[in-house]
Amino acid sequence: MFLGYDLPRLHAALNDLPPALLPISVLFDLLGLAFKRESLKAAGFWTLVFGVLGTAAAVVSGLLAEDVVQHSDQAHEIMETHETLALVVLAIFGLLAVWRIARRGVWRDREQPVALAAGVIGVAIVVYAASLGGKLVFDHGLGIRTERLQQIPAERSGHEHDEDEASPASGTRMPMPTDTAKAGAGRPPADTAKH
Repeated sequence: MFLGYDLPRLHAALNDLPPALLPISVLFDLLGLAFKRESLKAAGFWTLVFGVLGTAAAVVSGLLAEDVVQHSDQAHEIMETHETLALVVLAIFGLLAVWRIARRGVWRDREQPVALAAGVIGVAIVVYAASLGGKLVFDHGLGIRTERLQQIPAERSGHEHDEDEASPASGTRMPMPTDTAKAGAGRPPADTAKH
């Protein structure tokens, strides 16, 4: 436990840093190049540095969580790809950060296109790695203990939304029962159904 987080939850808290900070870093640099603004380039530099630190923290917590989280063989394959891509992202942006620190925060004119191209490729990998992480959680229930997963269907089977609530998946209204005698069956009183 770290600050009240077990390893899977710590990874879940930290894994938002790479997809948030690294693309913003590349965006700042692209805007700084386009508008010739040193302030945007400086923002790109600092966002890159903190993005690499956040990525390192996310990678370490993910490697530690891998050994304690319950998962299937199918999820393990996805997890291995997710891990490999995370290490690639850390390598790409880590090298960019070291290179930029060596240049005192500013790439030379002929270096900038190479660095920005590497950053754009890195962002594409970040996006794909993040989608695999989402797949692990939402499709395979990683981070949720097996016994808890088994309880969820029973809890969901008795849950119904009020007729005025929209379905979150489709954004449309939930269909109303046509038989009004059955409409209230199994439903709590109207004042407790809202959430």
